[in-house]
Amino acid sequence: MNANMTRRGLLGGLIATAGGAALANPVSTSLRPRLRPPAGPSADGILPRPRPDLDALIARARLGGVAGIEMRDMQTGEQVLSHAGDTDLPPASVTKSLTALYALRHLGGAHRFSTRILATGPVEAGVVQGDLVLAGGGDPTLTTDHLAEMADTLAARGITGITGRLLCWGGALPHIEEIEPGQLDHLGYNPAVSGLNLNFNRVHFQWARAGGDYEITLDARTERYRPDVAMSRVRLSSRSLPVYAYEGPDDWTVARSALGDGGARWLPVRRPALYAGDVFRTLAAAQGLRLPEPVEIDTLPDGGTELLRHDSATLRAILGDMMRYSTNLTAEVCGLATTRARLGRPVGLHTSAAAMSTWLRQSYGIGAQLADHSGLSDASRISAADMVGVLMREGPESDLRPLLKPIAMLDPERRRIADHPVTVAAKTGTLNFVSTLAGIVTAPDGRDYAFAIFTANLERREAAKRINDEVPEGSIAWNRRSRRLQQEILQRWGLTRRG
Repeated sequence: MNANMTRRGLLGGLIATAGGAALANPVSTSLRPRLRPPAGPSADGILPRPRPDLDALIARARLGGVAGIEMRDMQTGEQVLSHAGDTDLPPASVTKSLTALYALRHLGGAHRFSTRILATGPVEAGVVQGDLVLAGGGDPTLTTDHLAEMADTLAARGITGITGRLLCWGGALPHIEEIEPGQLDHLGYNPAVSGLNLNFNRVHFQWARAGGDYEITLDARTERYRPDVAMSRVRLSSRSLPVYAYEGPDDWTVARSALGDGGARWLPVRRPALYAGDVFRTLAAAQGLRLPEPVEIDTLPDGGTELLRHDSATLRAILGDMMRYSTNLTAEVCGLATTRARLGRPVGLHTSAAAMSTWLRQSYGIGAQLADHSGLSDASRISAADMVGVLMREGPESDLRPLLKPIAMLDPERRRIADHPVTVAAKTGTLNFVSTLAGIVTAPDGRDYAFAIFTANLERREAAKRINDEVPEGSIAWNRRSRRLQQEILQRWGLTRRG
């Protein structure tokens, strides 16, 4: 795994997001939308607006690379707009829209993930005569609060101890050490994946100057609890660069000179099942239930008795949060769980992504080639035309539509335009020098249009990856220009009257 990071990357803050931006030279060719001759005034007396020049908008954005754009009328199927629409590009987090459809079709919106506590022996006088097993069911939303509730319930039922071990099982899904090895090691949005996950598999690292040194804490915090974490460790180093270096299983070193007076960020966890067991042990101790150090197991013991379980929210609710907050772990868990349900066995990330790509081809007739379920990998490819094809096949009443996020219309200074007549529900996607948006735009007359706007400067992205900078120079400005292009397209074409 990559152990480098520049000083600029330290400014990523508490919860970093896979960021990027957009700029350079216009694409050389395009297919302009077919112009219709101006019609007379409409029933409300307003003359049709002329369609803007798409080439001019793209040139003004100075993105370089490729801008793949497609828009279709969802009622008639007519192509309204197309520019390099058949060019395959990285979809970034727009991939999560496809994952949501995949999961809804095969698991169903009412599906819930269960986390259980099992005992391998009987309970006598409050003591489990055997092992206690924390068994994950793949829940991507399990938090410290949920484990605290489970510890409380055990105590309320009179459980005071165990004679055996505290076992942690995450085998419901394969253990994947990180979603995308090409990303920097320390990024909290690129954690491990397992059948037993906690706090999106991140640990909170905080530092504060204390005299001539630093006070460091690692905890599994929520708004209610802040249990210390023992299975992860951070040590200070006298080097100047890289700022963060991953030394082994949940063992980090950080450049002392880069820490300033204090700060905090989330670090990814690579052994999520042990992480969950560590936190559960601390929470149980607060209830008087003393447990040994957790041990991770590959196979669930036969004949365990269920003492209690925690059920997640429904899959539909989980997917709604995934689409809103673009949580990579949720996307990967939902994709892996769906493939397991289809194949009857757990498979690795790339195999699962390939299975989802095959399903998309069979169900929608598109040629997407996906490397994951979240869009964190830039190896995934889909064209704007194929993305719109999926939206068209789903139609205006798709199960996906309520999961899409409202996108505000903004002025050139990025201020929200109140009561704008065009409304947009879509999924965004961002990597450094990749920016994507796909969804449904609704015109003032209520007509719906499916659209996808994919921009990517892969040459600049590859150059930035070689530098190992979390926020490479120019990426933020690039992204802003790309988002401005999205706004101009949606606002202008959404207000264009049809002849």
